[in-house]
Amino acid sequence: MKEALYYEKAANDAVRCLLCPHHCLIRPGKAGICRVRQNVGGRLIATSYERISSMALDPIEKKPLYHFYPGSYILSVGSTGCNFRCQFCQNWSIAQQDAPTRRASSDQLVGIGDKDGSIGIAYTYNEPLIWYEYVLECAKKARTRGLKNVLVTNGFIEEQPLMELLPYIDAMNIDLKSFRNDYYRKICKGEINAVLRTIQRAAANTHVEVTTLIVTGLNDSDDEISELSQWLASVDKGIPMHLSRYFPNYKMMLPPTPVETLRRLKNVADKNLSYVYIGNIIGIDDNTYCPRCGKLLIRRDIIPMVTGIKDSCCIQCGLKIKGVFKEEDRWT
Repeated sequence: MKEALYYEKAANDAVRCLLCPHHCLIRPGKAGICRVRQNVGGRLIATSYERISSMALDPIEKKPLYHFYPGSYILSVGSTGCNFRCQFCQNWSIAQQDAPTRRASSDQLVGIGDKDGSIGIAYTYNEPLIWYEYVLECAKKARTRGLKNVLVTNGFIEEQPLMELLPYIDAMNIDLKSFRNDYYRKICKGEINAVLRTIQRAAANTHVEVTTLIVTGLNDSDDEISELSQWLASVDKGIPMHLSRYFPNYKMMLPPTPVETLRRLKNVADKNLSYVYIGNIIGIDDNTYCPRCGKLLIRRDIIPMVTGIKDSCCIQCGLKIKGVFKEEDRWT
């Protein structure tokens, strides 16, 4: 059993988890909201440690990361559990209920990540931050072998554990599910301020892209996306934003988001951000263009290709392009 980090003992053998802002008070034999941090004999145990439910070699664009080694592949792994309860959860079979897992030590996982043309490891599918001890251990070992570490996360974590992990993370895609805390509380059973703080801290230390799943009638107003994109621009106008199309899943059966809604909201966000993309739609233009001169920079068709960037700059007008496009680059 792996004892968890970031908790304190309480009365009557209870423990309080301090990893995420829920601060669950967990009685003996019980688990927190995430279902994987359990009180065993007065100690908090990370029950999903070394347990993997899903593994695949994915295009980096699937994370989605559009400005981080475009066209590359990355070993993607997930476990079980989540500290949110999103009604539309796309990976509910592993995030919201028990799922079969197999064991892999950190050495084994890093060894797999160092093969098959992968640039590293993406911790994804369910919420990786509740897999904290394993992710931290793997990320440290992956870094020593020159591999990249990627988090695909809801960003709901306390600041201290985030700052311990960030030095080993090369890129993050963070869900910003809405710009309304009421939405977070009712639809996701979470809270927005911790997510905003995570975006700010992460953007100051590593490459960050943000995804917002657009659900018709819930978070699809021009006003909300304008406010959201303005706030994101206040952090960094160059942060790539992905407006993703919702489809019915888990407990939410609303109709899919109309394509015209996503196009309209992209136009709204484009007024504030340099790089805005529409996701979950086949055949839509998701190329990257220079925000100053309009030059085609990255063409995404069958195989994504960087066509207009040299030394992280547009080859036509010289504008510095946000991202990591080759080995010498760091986040810029």
